Amino acid sequence: MRFRTLKGLAELCVAEGATIAEVMLADQSQESGKPPEYVMDKMRAYYLIMKEAVHKGLTEDTTSRSGLTGRDAQRVMAFMTSDVPSLGEEACKAMAYALAVSEVNASMGRIIATPTAGSCGIIPGVFFASQERFGWDDDHLVRGLLTAGAIGYVIANNSFVSGAEGGCQAEVGSAIGMAAGALVELRGGTPEQAMHAVGLALKNTLGLICDPVGGLVEIPCIVRNGFGAVNAMAAADMALAGVRSVIPSDEVVQVMYEVGTAMPEKHRETAKGGLAQTPTGRQIMKELNLGRKKQS
Repeated sequence: MRFRTLKGLAELCVAEGATIAEVMLADQSQESGKPPEYVMDKMRAYYLIMKEAVHKGLTEDTTSRSGLTGRDAQRVMAFMTSDVPSLGEEACKAMAYALAVSEVNASMGRIIATPTAGSCGIIPGVFFASQERFGWDDDHLVRGLLTAGAIGYVIANNSFVSGAEGGCQAEVGSAIGMAAGALVELRGGTPEQAMHAVGLALKNTLGLICDPVGGLVEIPCIVRNGFGAVNAMAAADMALAGVRSVIPSDEVVQVMYEVGTAMPEKHRETAKGGLAQTPTGRQIMKELNLGRKKQS
């Protein structure tokens, strides 16, 4: 790739008069040795899987094997159609769609890890809800995936996207930043505005620990995907309105690395701290272990 930082990515876009998606497509094609249309076809296939996961999460039984989670996306959609959501219908849809994909993941369904399985609902939730609202065709969203991929590439190479390495700020936080920056470009914002959206999003997830109850990617992972989709939309709107990330986005990424490195092991996907070690969390772990022993 010809860029290593978010600033460098934005500057490259300006120098070439190109969007983030166009730069990423060209660089991915060059790096892989595949023609641009091949890359686009692959991304189209990924987006179809994302949409399928949204549909499955809203229409099928997503009860996880543990029995701890399932059908929350359907509950949110039912609430939205029978009442007036405080978020408004569009943000509520994005939240429900994000929950749906994350629940499909927890119930062993097919998803696209964007950037990880633990944060797989955020980008599809934001993208599919926005597609419905603005009437975009699939290829527009596919280009958005390229934009999100470019942002994720920078974050992954300068910080982390793994909860085991940097806490949930690395998984959910990165996905929120990727979705926010991509949504800005999808809506016609500039590369600079997209980078501000990334910084705004990441700043508000700094320090978020990874504390999966029972060691499963279910509690609180699924609801964090729902909240993450809403946060991404808020960051995009702020950036499009002209709100800046006063701390440059690359510096925010560096802080995420510093915070993640300093985070205790018990708060990095080990289930040794946080919500996993509350009285209820420990009881759930005990019941899961008993169930596993009976099965064996």
